[in-house]
Amino acid sequence: MLRRRRFLQTTLAAAALAAARADAQQVERSPLIDTNVWLGRWPIRRLRLDDPGSLAGKLGQNGVTRAWASSLDGLLHKDIKAVNERLAHDCRQLPVFEPIGAINPMLPRWEADIAACAALKMRGIRLIPAYHGYKLDDPRFVEALRLATAQKLAVQLALVLEDARTQNPLMFAAPPDITPLPKALEAAPGARVMLLNWLRSMAGKPVLLALAGTNVVFDIAMLEGIAGIDATLEDMPLDRLCFGSYAPVFYHEAAKLKLQESDLSAAQLTAITHANAQRFLSA
Repeated sequence: MLRRRRFLQTTLAAAALAAARADAQQVERSPLIDTNVWLGRWPIRRLRLDDPGSLAGKLGQNGVTRAWASSLDGLLHKDIKAVNERLAHDCRQLPVFEPIGAINPMLPRWEADIAACAALKMRGIRLIPAYHGYKLDDPRFVEALRLATAQKLAVQLALVLEDARTQNPLMFAAPPDITPLPKALEAAPGARVMLLNWLRSMAGKPVLLALAGTNVVFDIAMLEGIAGIDATLEDMPLDRLCFGSYAPVFYHEAAKLKLQESDLSAAQLTAITHANAQRFLSA
């Protein structure tokens, strides 16, 4: 009996290992677009891959074919035009990066910064309300959506950048309330919006249901728990979920493991790793 039990345990373990390897190989074969990457230095501490060249190398090792990147300088710098020009330069030097310009609607002449992003051939902008100090029912937020749409720019809304427990008290940035977002989208028809780092700032299923009639898409960087993607797809259509790592603030490998630990079909993997992102940015 003991030998039979050991045989079964060994067989099951081998089968599980083979399945895990097959899942990893399937992930490795799929093109990978990372929708949530940042270049530069975090304001209050060094990150392991805060040099663009080092980050590009790590992304290449992990199979990333394209990474949508904004500059961490956009959190606190006031010369946003210069921030985005430096970002565009870095992305030209390292073609894995797709530049996504930062916009701060609380600064003077911020509207011109959106036009400048279009002139730099960027295909999207990134808004950071927690650090820039506005709510999603602010008329300037709605105007930013309208202007971006007029310039054919997608909009990424970065909701949480740092856990409240690790924030410097002098730089505390509470996540924005996103319940006004559906109304803001109604006032900006045609806007393409993606939520980054969204899960911790959302009030559960009611907000997901409120956004169900919109075209908002989401990244996976802050999904938590075993098979977190599987659980999310129970409440969200497949075509609204995209791969995002939040590198270099988060380890890029953590996001890839989320793909491997979830029981995803080939069609689901294709959608999440690149097809949804391609459609969002090219619409």
